[in-house]
Amino acid sequence: MKITKLNDSSIANILDQLLKRSPSSYHQFEKSVQEIIDQVREGGDSALFDYTARFDGILLDASSVLVSQEEIEEAYRKVDPALLDVIRKSIANIRAFHEKQRQKSWFDADHPGVILGQRVTALERVGVYVPGGRAAYPSSVLMNVIPARVAGVPDIVMTTPPDMEGKVYAPTLVAAKEAGVSRIYKLGGAQAVAALAFGTETIPKVDKIVGPGNIYVALAKKAVFGYVSIDSIAGPSEVMALVDQSCNPRYVAADLLSQAEHDPMASAILVTDDERVAKEVIRWEDYFTEKLARREIIRKSLEDYGYVLLAENMDQAIACVNAIAPEHLEIVTRDPWESLTRIQNAGAIFLGSYSSEPIGDYLAGPNHVLPTNGTARFFSALSVDDFIKKSSVISYSKEALRGVYQDVARFAEAEGLTGHANSVRVRFEEDEENVELT
Repeated sequence: MKITKLNDSSIANILDQLLKRSPSSYHQFEKSVQEIIDQVREGGDSALFDYTARFDGILLDASSVLVSQEEIEEAYRKVDPALLDVIRKSIANIRAFHEKQRQKSWFDADHPGVILGQRVTALERVGVYVPGGRAAYPSSVLMNVIPARVAGVPDIVMTTPPDMEGKVYAPTLVAAKEAGVSRIYKLGGAQAVAALAFGTETIPKVDKIVGPGNIYVALAKKAVFGYVSIDSIAGPSEVMALVDQSCNPRYVAADLLSQAEHDPMASAILVTDDERVAKEVIRWEDYFTEKLARREIIRKSLEDYGYVLLAENMDQAIACVNAIAPEHLEIVTRDPWESLTRIQNAGAIFLGSYSSEPIGDYLAGPNHVLPTNGTARFFSALSVDDFIKKSSVISYSKEALRGVYQDVARFAEAEGLTGHANSVRVRFEEDEENVELT
């Protein structure tokens, strides 16, 4: 990584580079993804299991695709009891945080004869996609399932690809069971998304699909949006550290690398107004990289999407943060709380030297499913709100409607909708006729 002086041009170049990682930029895969979706939609289980055999090398059928109770029990035997204890601590923290997000139905009667309100209800069935292979993250199971449970979703279906032996990663199964998943299917890829979106003879259709995945999964979610709801089209992970001379460069370097190790397309960005700090962070990054297991992934990530940005002052640095709108933002300044008041765009914000980003990934409680690729300008973290729907409730008595129906009719006629006007007027025609007769 080299130091780049911050200016409008450098920010624009970074934004262009980061956006190239977006699933929306991979048009060359859309045709093949759509073909998979169409085949599963039309062919059901037959197409679903054919694609699983072709892509995953596993022969499944309706009797073997569902994870059995015996498989779950086997997973518990494989998982270290210390890890199980951590998973349960994490669940408690995630549940406690998301309980604070719950909304209640409400009704008001501010005017005689009028009751207005909002009814909050949970989605009936949600599908959670969980990656396998290199990106097998039990923590993501918790982050997607627990908000749905807190919201009151009664049926949570999970799909995750098995290994070459037809087994699902044991910690993933244990996390799913502990979090409260209803059923787990050994399916992955675009074909799993299609099955959840449209249903097959074996896989039930869901109302919403959430969870991360590779480019094929992301494009499949994009393609089925509208038939079902989705959480977002997530891109590779990213972290940005806003620091000044008060920071510990060793800590900052370690935090940046913690995201770079996710994926060769992950992004780690440092922005500071102190050149000495910038150089020290680079030195520590080089030092740590040599010692870390995923060093090749880290090197590729830093080479393509790693940046060290030198600002003239903190005002310029903060403006850069808001322009990039990072998924994860660490603020390590003299007064991080003051800096926080000036941040408008970020998915999750970590304050101070000891709020390392991984604490948010695993244990703190706030959701780690976050907007990427600059979408933190208009999207939020996954929450209980993603698993509910809100219905407006309107109740007028005859006397309450009498006082306003002419206004409604006038508005409707201004829009040329005489049927709307008639709909309210017809309720008082008899009264008007009676008045004329007397």
